[in-house]
Amino acid sequence: MAASTPAVVVTGIGAATPLGNSFGSIADALADGRSGVGRYDAGTYGRPQEHPAAAVADIPSPPASVVCLPPGDFGRRSRLEQLALGPAAWAIHDAGLELGGQQAPPPDRIGVIAGIGAEQLKDWERDYLDGGHDVFGPANRPTLVQRLAATLGIGGPSTTVAAACASSGFALALARSWLTAGWVDACLVGGCDVLSPTALAAFHNLRALSRREQHPQQASRPFDRDRDGFVMGEGGVFFMLERRADADRRGARCYGELAGVGMSGDASHMVTPCSNPTEAARAIAAALADAGLTAETIDYINAHAAGTPVGDAAEAAAIGAALGPAAERIPVSSTKSMSGHLISAASAFEAVACLAAIGRGFLPPTINLDEPDEACQLVHVPHAAITARVDIAASNSFGFGGANLCLVLKRAA
Repeated sequence: MAASTPAVVVTGIGAATPLGNSFGSIADALADGRSGVGRYDAGTYGRPQEHPAAAVADIPSPPASVVCLPPGDFGRRSRLEQLALGPAAWAIHDAGLELGGQQAPPPDRIGVIAGIGAEQLKDWERDYLDGGHDVFGPANRPTLVQRLAATLGIGGPSTTVAAACASSGFALALARSWLTAGWVDACLVGGCDVLSPTALAAFHNLRALSRREQHPQQASRPFDRDRDGFVMGEGGVFFMLERRADADRRGARCYGELAGVGMSGDASHMVTPCSNPTEAARAIAAALADAGLTAETIDYINAHAAGTPVGDAAEAAAIGAALGPAAERIPVSSTKSMSGHLISAASAFEAVACLAAIGRGFLPPTINLDEPDEACQLVHVPHAAITARVDIAASNSFGFGGANLCLVLKRAA
């Protein structure tokens, strides 16, 4: 990032995840090596659909200081919309930027960006399972991000980003660019996704999901020799981003700085990661260059690694190609071993994991890593967290179709 480019920091976090509904509860769960995976019965389509999956136990309703909804309104909204609205409103509250307050920018100077893939399909599926007919004649209504902005009273630019498993990471990258360009003074950004019967059935039929139905908490095994697929999860994670100078001016707490972004595309296959690590490695190298950092300065890498035989090995090769000799000392872990794969929300959740590592001083573990695969030659953090000072962390996200992304987060000086 050029010296004249303003720094962008995280001043608010809101969440609803399998590992907790706040920064503190998520950080505690990661430090404890706690699994959020259990048995999940999709209960649809007249055949068994019990899978290991990571569900959200409860979704926090928005604080009244941010939005005052009529009684029962929040519960009547779709689960996907609840996973956007609840965390988004709490991110505003956490940042101390309730609209109309003395510190808040004007509503038309706040942006909203959400990473959500296949939004309409999920709406149509849920409506159909509830007896509706939207799939045959879709209702004419605004998109989820537009409804989110309207509910929260935000009048600035809003958009949705769909980049498969990297959706919320691409959303964070876009939010940072809006802020550095001066188009907005604050940006509410994140992602959400739900456990979907159709998606579970599709990934199951692709043989992408783990088949360890009898031992769900052991099913997500990134980098392990016996991994057999990923575990789906759900959740919503939103951030409030601001320019550092604006945050300092109002005395805001800063969780960390979004210091660098790197992106690339390889378009190798619809669902299988590219066996050539060149493009994924280029995204990692570009993120470091954007942050003005070298590989030697990285203290921790949160891997995309979901537990698929091909994907984990491909990422290990990309890390080695991007970082060279530094890869032989940088700890790497996959928090998907605990949270499951939150799909559109995965990148945002893993950014929280990096901020937790920075703020709490520990390396999150890869649980269930009993025997590291020889094809994944990395400095692993197996089973339990390790106390360590983390000033700079990188987070990889590699979406289906070759949407490669790396975010660099660092301690706010």
